[in-house]
Amino acid sequence: MSSWPVLVFDIETIPDVAGIRAIENLPAGLSDYEVAEWAFQQRRASHGNDFLPHHLQRVVAISCVLRDAQHFRVFSLSEPESGEGEIIQRFFDGIERYSPQIVSWNGGGFDLPVLHYRGMLHGVAAPRYWDQGEGDYHDSRDFKWNNFISRYHSRHLDLMDLLALYQPRASAPLDDLAKLMGYPGKLGMDGSAVWQAWQEGRIAEIRDYCETDVVNTYLVYLRFERMRGHLDAAAWAAEVETVREALGRIDAPHWKQFLAAWPQG
Repeated sequence: MSSWPVLVFDIETIPDVAGIRAIENLPAGLSDYEVAEWAFQQRRASHGNDFLPHHLQRVVAISCVLRDAQHFRVFSLSEPESGEGEIIQRFFDGIERYSPQIVSWNGGGFDLPVLHYRGMLHGVAAPRYWDQGEGDYHDSRDFKWNNFISRYHSRHLDLMDLLALYQPRASAPLDDLAKLMGYPGKLGMDGSAVWQAWQEGRIAEIRDYCETDVVNTYLVYLRFERMRGHLDAAAWAAEVETVREALGRIDAPHWKQFLAAWPQG
């Protein structure tokens, strides 16, 4: 594909309990669970749902597919190996190093705003990501017309946003679309279960779920690349097989489950 390297990403978050305590001045005796439940109740009362605002979402995992001319890789930056600030810094360091085509599903509506707020909180530096033509890079002038930030530019391709033509009422769930295309979709968990899994210490499960989500996103992205003429039928089939073979070489239960749910052909 002409757009290599490609970096597909997805984040998983939990309530920022410490932040909620600080903002709301809640009693010190409340447990983390009680603080989060209080915040969920407040949100339901004011917005009709318990989805907390972006700045109060603590990032615990970022999973990525990195595809360049030589390799297809899936990896995660996550707790407990790294703290939130390091996770976010390493993500932006990857953009600094590769200047990739970044791809997401609702990244413009959720993942990137969360990374902006939380990155600032931790003093993260991301000059390449924020370059809109005024940077010191050899190609900064090009970023005036095509950068990661502007909604209608293509260095960040938010598939959900673009496929819906930027109309929220037309957007589709990734899980539905992946399954319609014959891919596994979500396995074992969804975003609403992450907080409970975190409290139970099931951090590896959160990471595994995030990784399968990002591979689903990459497979949907390949369909889009075929539709817009960047891949012909043979190149698309070859790239899908590359993904299947790469996952088959990873000795991990979640990839065995993913491949079992993804029939050949």
